[in-house]
Amino acid sequence: MKVIAVILTKNEARHIADCIASVAWADGVLVSDSFSEDETVPLAQAAGAAVEQRTFEGWAVQRNGSLDSAARMGADWVFFVDADERSTPELAGEIRVVTGTRPEAGWSVPRYNFIAGKQVRHGGFYPDYQMRLLRVGKARYDLSRPVHEVVELDGSEGFLQNHLIHYNYDTWAQFHAKQRRYGAMEADILAQRGIRPRPHNFVLQPLREFRRRYLTLEGYRDGWHGLKLASLLAYYYGFYPYWVLMKRFRSTE
Repeated sequence: MKVIAVILTKNEARHIADCIASVAWADGVLVSDSFSEDETVPLAQAAGAAVEQRTFEGWAVQRNGSLDSAARMGADWVFFVDADERSTPELAGEIRVVTGTRPEAGWSVPRYNFIAGKQVRHGGFYPDYQMRLLRVGKARYDLSRPVHEVVELDGSEGFLQNHLIHYNYDTWAQFHAKQRRYGAMEADILAQRGIRPRPHNFVLQPLREFRRRYLTLEGYRDGWHGLKLASLLAYYYGFYPYWVLMKRFRSTE
């Protein structure tokens, strides 16, 4: 079975060479680039990857397009890896086994997440399964979910045992920048659903998210790092999208 590793990129010069090296075991590597303005493309080509460029229209659109491109390369399976992730030899071996012997349409992969230099083991960051290994012709991404994509499988799902290593954010500044982008996308989803911000959203939603992260998902076990993450995610997941939405409504009144 031919496995093509696919990496979506936008200005990932810092990570791309190491990421490609980590999936050198695959039968091919495709970098789907959203017109990077740094050295991502020449570095990817120098590392031996095939490169395509497409305008970014949302994560689900990008991944579906890459699935189609990999299929044209003769892929039986596609293994999606983000540029800030690394495959391991153990994961590669497991993928070879399941793609050659098992009937599942897709496989989810656990991740070790590192944020600001520290591995985070609780608060929803582990095992953090991601649907990344997809049988060509049996999986598509739901276009209604532009953030935190959802895969629709024509068949069953399996769960791998070996891990991806995910270097989420090197600094807290990177964390804040990305969460603001995600928050703006979530505000778009709320607007499309016709939801208007209400006073209770700004209180109850952050409290629910903090309780979920810190207590239910045991973020407290990561010490001060866990407390900081739970607090920030309560803000960005619970408060910030409604704040963005409210500002948009006010600007149109």
